[in-house]
Amino acid sequence: MTFALIRPEVDLELILPALNEERRLPSTIEVTVDYLSERPWTSAVVVVDNDSADRTHDVVRRYARAPVPVYAIGCSDHGKGAAVRRGISTSSARYVGFADADNATPIETLDPVMALLEEGHPAVIASRRAPGAHYEIEQSALRRCGGWLFRRMARVSLPGVADTQCGFKFFDGPLIRTIVDDCHVDGFAFDVEILARVAGLGHQVTEVPVAWCDVPGSTFSARRDGLRSMADLIRISIAR
Repeated sequence: MTFALIRPEVDLELILPALNEERRLPSTIEVTVDYLSERPWTSAVVVVDNDSADRTHDVVRRYARAPVPVYAIGCSDHGKGAAVRRGISTSSARYVGFADADNATPIETLDPVMALLEEGHPAVIASRRAPGAHYEIEQSALRRCGGWLFRRMARVSLPGVADTQCGFKFFDGPLIRTIVDDCHVDGFAFDVEILARVAGLGHQVTEVPVAWCDVPGSTFSARRDGLRSMADLIRISIAR
């Protein structure tokens, strides 16, 4: 494990935003490193510690000798969006993207994602609503209702994207690095802002189906984050 804002150029960097993830992060890093070490691309894992109060940094130290480089960088600005942008803006990889620290989306989803990126698709995202997708473990009724309302509002900015919130999104590196410089949403609607800017430049957002699991321990709070996310969606739609 290395602490580095400046990292060697690789084919793919996978960013893991982490806020107090000392319990869930180890298994995610392990399966990710195992998977990447068997793929033909050069790659690296970048954990962005979003000002954690637990031992998240200590967890990452265990992987100093991993077959795939595991880096850690910090982000003092709070919010998943801020952490993801920090990882993207400091990357020099040909392709860069992010996954959730809970490994809710199987890492094997990267196989079709990378194939599409290498064919020239600029933005490829996992989707729980693309044909062929399904839930291995369903969300609670409250999360499903909130998700339905969020999707309805997100379609104002992204009418052609069925699922903006699955936490597994990958991009052409040079393109996305120019885009995140103009993004400012730090909360859970940050995905919509990024994708809206990609689409606004005339680029296609490609969805691939995923077998997704709802994993306990999410930092999202419907009460705390729901209204803020809805307000961010309104600001994103006005800014288009």
